[in-house]
Amino acid sequence: MSDNKPGQAVPAPGHAHDGTDRSEHPATGQDSINEDQQMQHGSRHHTSSGDGRGELDHASMGHGAMHHMQSQATGPQKFVVGLASVLALVVALIFSATYANLSISAPEVEGAVMPPGMIMTYDSPAEAMRDMAAVNPRAVSYTAPADARGDQPLQPHIENGVKVFDLETSVIKWNILPHEQVMAYAFNHQVPGPRIRITEGDRVRINVTNHLPESTTVHWHGLIVPNAMDGPAEIPSANQPAYDLEYTIQLQEWLEREGYTYPAMLMEGGLPNYFTINGKAYPATDTITMRVGQKLLVRFIGSNNNFVHPMHIHGGPFEVVARDGESIPPSARFLADTVNVGPGRRYDVIWQAREPGKWLIHCHIPHHTTNNNVEEQGGGGLTLIINVTP
Repeated sequence: MSDNKPGQAVPAPGHAHDGTDRSEHPATGQDSINEDQQMQHGSRHHTSSGDGRGELDHASMGHGAMHHMQSQATGPQKFVVGLASVLALVVALIFSATYANLSISAPEVEGAVMPPGMIMTYDSPAEAMRDMAAVNPRAVSYTAPADARGDQPLQPHIENGVKVFDLETSVIKWNILPHEQVMAYAFNHQVPGPRIRITEGDRVRINVTNHLPESTTVHWHGLIVPNAMDGPAEIPSANQPAYDLEYTIQLQEWLEREGYTYPAMLMEGGLPNYFTINGKAYPATDTITMRVGQKLLVRFIGSNNNFVHPMHIHGGPFEVVARDGESIPPSARFLADTVNVGPGRRYDVIWQAREPGKWLIHCHIPHHTTNNNVEEQGGGGLTLIINVTP
């Protein structure tokens, strides 16, 4: 009895189940393929399905089927497609040229990395792009410790009665917060640079060695020097009022994004997102410790580049005693609680500790008392604490 199911094809004697015609070799007993049934390169094997219809094994299709896949496009059609591609390329170039300077080559911009969001027009020159680009990380020659402080006193050496100070400029990595690092152009590996203190009448020589990736000059505010050596420092006044403590506040502005430090500037895409006092942003700024009744001389220095910072001290008014390095006569001094410290401006004020507590010195622009628009421990940026004890 046959075990075949209804509708199932029964192979004929001498035929394999895969449909290949085979015959038994009389001498060896081996099966041999009927050469008349063998199909070359890409032959299709015909099998019988259960319903009796023939199926093609598509996996075995070969070179023969490729002849049916040749393009049927005519010459005019190919011409139209090519012309449309050329026109699209021309339109793209014209569109790009209206927004970017396509005449600038890569060597001219020296691999400049521009701030995200910076508006660059079609006539922006390569020199402007280099000036607005991020600090080149390859130019960094020193990484300061995370807890390093700037404005450290610089001691001179004496040569024939002349006080000689040595300054070096270089690119460094500097922590404005324990978790936030920027790249900075610095004097003597610190931000801000070292403090040079001299007495009126001293003979002084300052040697400047430049290790920056570009040329530089030093401008001395408040000093009368030859034009070739023109340049910021303050001349001590003989008519200085009495005080117990002194603290200098230098202001900086930073634009740091995704590991790159860009020059902060008042333009779209170039606005600063970090602000520092003496190279540190709150809560990493110093705390000034005083006792009730003591007087503090605060020297505000606008070493920043862009904003006018309204610097305010809590706990009562202060007396403005000097402006831009010039002492104000006692009869012209005035009380205030806020001074507008713009780029290059300097104010000397005397603040008296009237009550115990933690009193703030801070900028009155809210954005400038955050760190990348985020407050830390109730503040950020241009904020400093005066801790007054009884």
